[in-house]
Amino acid sequence: MTLALVTALFGCDQLGSPSAKQQFQGVDITGAEYARTLSLPDQNGKPRTLDDFKGKVTVVFFGYTQCPDVCPTTMAELAQVKKSLGKDGERVQGVFVTVDPERDTPAALQAYMASFDPSFVALRGTLEQTKATAKEFKVFYAKVPGKVEGSYTMDHTAGSYVLDTKGNVRLFVRYGGPAEALAADLKALLAAG
Repeated sequence: MTLALVTALFGCDQLGSPSAKQQFQGVDITGAEYARTLSLPDQNGKPRTLDDFKGKVTVVFFGYTQCPDVCPTTMAELAQVKKSLGKDGERVQGVFVTVDPERDTPAALQAYMASFDPSFVALRGTLEQTKATAKEFKVFYAKVPGKVEGSYTMDHTAGSYVLDTKGNVRLFVRYGGPAEALAADLKALLAAG
């Protein structure tokens, strides 16, 4: 009985402690030595870095506009989660990095972002910049030839990186998780400041 009481008190103390580790639904990658820098032009040609988004919780996703399922689903879910946060949603920034700069023109990216949330930013670099950025974020992508000559799709990592308001990478969110879990994680990061 005494052991149970001590265990219960110890558990309560840990939960109430300011040093208690934050529990997230996504994969906690706080302190990772990657996903720390990003420098690419946006859909309007304006150079962007992660510093531009400090003060907001930033969700970075790598994809392409002709993606049939994962990319539009991810961006639509992020838009839905942002909206569900009400006023706090204004402090959430969606960032889409194209892995297909050959087809994803600035005009295509402008239209794509507008279909989800006008505040979302799309980034498009050269082939070399895209490769370097993907490497920095440990993102896989590869061109897959289609059935018709000259056509192709892109295989790519299907998860999102979440950075806190200070610009530090905190979470990797796998594709297909519930929107409520992402909303809870974003709320926790917004509350932490």
